[in-house]
Amino acid sequence: MSFKAKIGIGANLGDARHTVSLAIARLAQLPQTSLTAQSSLYQTAPVDAEGDDYVNAVVEIHTALTAASLLLSLQELELAFGRERPYRHAPRTLDLDLLLYGDQQIETDTLTVPHPRMTERAFVLLPLLQIDPLVDIPGKGPAHQFADAVAAQAIQQIT
Repeated sequence: MSFKAKIGIGANLGDARHTVSLAIARLAQLPQTSLTAQSSLYQTAPVDAEGDDYVNAVVEIHTALTAASLLLSLQELELAFGRERPYRHAPRTLDLDLLLYGDQQIETDTLTVPHPRMTERAFVLLPLLQIDPLVDIPGKGPAHQFADAVAAQAIQQIT
């Protein structure tokens, strides 16, 4: 069985633009997974965080990995890019968030899907809508209905 998943990508340490591009390529190489769509890259100011501006994107993959296995793969990829977690909302070499996993709603100690703040962040919502304008967020409805609420957040498409 294969699932369509959406992954949010962000970085604001080092060459963030290069890191995000490399991360997208690495996501396409995950086992039992294929990359089916990727947004443009966007530059955004940190939200509830500090440091330099972020480079963000969203990708869609089809994967046979379970949600838990996919999360583990994302965390391993973050570590491979030097991700450290010294404190909440610390600057990041790479941040990978599992936003959606099919139409599932998952609530465990380590994973919440849909991502709980995805409808509140332009850097997630706008790239998501770019790759899937009709995407539905399980338990919340069409993603486009949240676009007006994030319209005041600064975001700039860079590719």
